[in-house]
Parts: sequence; C-alpha cells; structure tokens
Amino acid sequence: MGPLPRTLELFYDVLSPYSWLGFEVLCRYKNIWNINLQLRPSLIAGIMKDSGNQPPALLPRKAQYLRNDMRLLGQHVQVPIQFPKDFFSVILEKGSLSAMRFLTAVNMEHPEMLEKVSRELWMRVWSRDEDITEPQSILAAAEKAGMSTEQAQGLLEKIVTPKVKNKLKENTEAACKYGAFGLPVTVAHLDGQTHMLFGSDRMELLAHLLGEKWMGPVPPAINPKL
Repeated sequence: MGPLPRTLELFYDVLSPYSWLGFEVLCRYKNIWNINLQLRPSLIAGIMKDSGNQPPALLPRKAQYLRNDMRLLGQHVQVPIQFPKDFFSVILEKGSLSAMRFLTAVNMEHPEMLEKVSRELWMRVWSRDEDITEPQSILAAAEKAGMSTEQAQGLLEKIVTPKVKNKLKENTEAACKYGAFGLPVTVAHLDGQTHMLFGSDRMELLAHLLGEKWMGPVPPAINPKL
C-alpha cells in the first residue's frame, strides 16, 4: 500500500478565468500526483466583498495587463481563453450566481459530473463569449457535458432552494476562513497543516509542498483535448 492521497480543495468560480487555468492544471495532475482533488464551487463576488478586494479589471492599467496576460497564459496552459467582447457587463453586471448555484447542485447530487459541467460553463463565457446567466444557457452547458435534459432541468429547479443556496454560501465562507481574497484558491491539507495558495500560478509551489514532481502545466502524460 502506498501513502494515502493528500486532500486538495480547489475553490473556484466560472467567472474567474484564472480559476479555469488552475482547474485544468489540477485536473491534469489529479491522476499523476497522489492527491484527492475536491472541487468547491464558490462565489467570487462574495469573497471580494468579504475581503474588501476589488476586481482587477476596475483599474484601467490592470485591465489592459489582464487581457494580454490571459492570452499568453491560455497559450501556455493550452486552454482556449478568449476575452468576452463586453467584459464589464459579463463580470460586473451579470455575474455568476445562477451558474455557481447550479454547479453546487451538481456537486451535491452528481459529483461525478462536476468537472465536465464546470468546464462547459467556462467554455461558454471565457472561450465562446456566450451567456451563463439564463436558464437555457446553463441547461445547454449541462447537456453538452453529457447530462440528460431531465437531469439538468431537475437540478436547475433546485438552485432556488435554501439547501443549495446555503451550500454555496458555506463553500464561499470556507474559502474566506482559509484567507481567500480572490479565486482560485487551492487548499492543501498536509500532515495536520493547512496551506492556502492563491492563483493559478502557484502549482510549482504546490508540487514542492506535496513532494511531487512538477512537469509544467501540460504534463507529458496528458493530452489536454480542450
């Protein structure tokens, strides 16, 4: 018997493109490293508010930097990121509340589907500049991920229930308790200690903490297929 897998929690929101990068890298390594990856849908707006942080895009120079940074990172990590045309409307007006509640419901009832449905929502908003706020948009993402219409519809009806709302709130509060001020946040539980790493560019440091080998964002054993 080898050593038990270490638990990693990934707190993310599909409104965050950096979350997408971190998510893809950890999904690629979950069968290479000895880890148990737990995906935690959270609400970036709640974390920003709780920490007093502001979206980087509100600062013009940061917004300009962000655009170029995303383009280069997308190429480097092999994730097809494209900036939405009306970036401010997508991020600041529309938000991701319904989408993240839907992912919370998926995680509660069909956790095996969470990775695929999350990816399809990111593909919509951060690759194809499509909506993720309307019920039809969320259903389309779920069906593309392989859910049946009935299954997806059933989960969509549950996003207004206190159970789902509270679970998303719990996840968001848990991220805040770990010290989050944005997303993605990776929390590694190692030898009775907890390490919170912010951002998608801390994977090399995570490998160091885990005592695992870092082979870049696209490890040789993996074909990203995105």
